[in-house]
Amino acid sequence: MTPNLSRAVWHKSSRSGGTGGNCVEVAHLDTAVAVRDSKAPDDGTLVFARSVWATFLNAAKNGEFDS
Repeated sequence: MTPNLSRAVWHKSSRSGGTGGNCVEVAHLDTAVAVRDSKAPDDGTLVFARSVWATFLNAAKNGEFDS
């Protein structure tokens, strides 16, 4: 099932800078989290269950993706 994104409120990381830099945007939906590329917002959206997104964020915060 594809979520309705017509009312999604997209947020860009504060680390993207105040000059409108390109980065990933995230929208918190009722039962999921949507992610898209800010420089190409119409090219597709990834949608994750909230639990999957939380697992990803925790792993990133814990340095699991650091090289």
